[in-house]
Amino acid sequence: MSETDDAASRHTPVLLQRCLDLLAPAFADHDTAVLVDSTLGMGGHTEGVLAAFPNVRVVGLDRDTQALELAGRRLAPFGDRFTGVHAVYDEIGEVLEDLGIAKVQGVLMDLGVSSLQLDERERGFSYSADAPLDMRMDATTGQTAADVLNTYDERDLARILREYGEERFAPRIARAIVAQRAKRPLERTGELVSIVRANIPAATRKTGGNPAKRTFQALRIEVNGEIEILENALPQSIEALAVGGRLVVESYHSLEDRAVKRAMAAGATSSAPPDLPVEPATHAPYLRLVTRGAEEADEAEIARNPRSQSVRLRAAERTRDTPDHMLPSRQTRPTGRRAE
Repeated sequence: MSETDDAASRHTPVLLQRCLDLLAPAFADHDTAVLVDSTLGMGGHTEGVLAAFPNVRVVGLDRDTQALELAGRRLAPFGDRFTGVHAVYDEIGEVLEDLGIAKVQGVLMDLGVSSLQLDERERGFSYSADAPLDMRMDATTGQTAADVLNTYDERDLARILREYGEERFAPRIARAIVAQRAKRPLERTGELVSIVRANIPAATRKTGGNPAKRTFQALRIEVNGEIEILENALPQSIEALAVGGRLVVESYHSLEDRAVKRAMAAGATSSAPPDLPVEPATHAPYLRLVTRGAEEADEAEIARNPRSQSVRLRAAERTRDTPDHMLPSRQTRPTGRRAE
């Protein structure tokens, strides 16, 4: 990485203005407000927040040390209003405790793979260039995509491709991976692309872009534990919010969006039995849904930033403290009445 690398020129934040608009009410009436940018990346959203709201301090989390370095350069003009932390975003509670911050006014999550990770060929995230099978968001630790492909049994490989990639031909691809690795271990993304292409019918390959896209997505999610981390991070992030604080999440595939929707719905739903004539105050919702369903990018945004094409944005506001019986450790799926 050279000194001339410029994070701003390499990264356009998705739905930046909409995120700023959704967060703005949470920052009003505070001399100093705190936002946690849980997925800092190259700092585009954080830069937008710091420029738009002079009273806001941002704590930026990222597991990618290269992203932290690039974002740190980009955000240096804001001085101590920005604090970068090498952490996974399900460690938000520990990070805030270490920083002596009890509650925050906003949490922003821009999920999925970052522009930096896609653009750095040697990271192995892209199916369009041959590279080592790595795919780790934190290149300093953990299993690689090659480890998964060469050690998981056929049934687990098929499950990952089906669940995380929604790949119709998962069993066939998994079988071919196991057969190939019996000859020699898989090491390069090009090898995996060839296996996928050979095991998806030609008629199916004519539409939907590169046939390896779903397989690469599935492997990336498995390597980085993305769904498990998200499901752990969402309740922690909600608990980190002060009353009036807002959680804004941008998702890029159905598994992410489903987890976000479920967590927000749990907080925006009464825990009282639906047949009670009066809702006890202790069972009232602790979140208010700010967006109507999941918002998508319009044509202008997609033209400006093609990576926004699959975004789904949801936001919720903290309305009160969470009652003990509704804390994350005791929650079940909501069955009561939805708050208006």
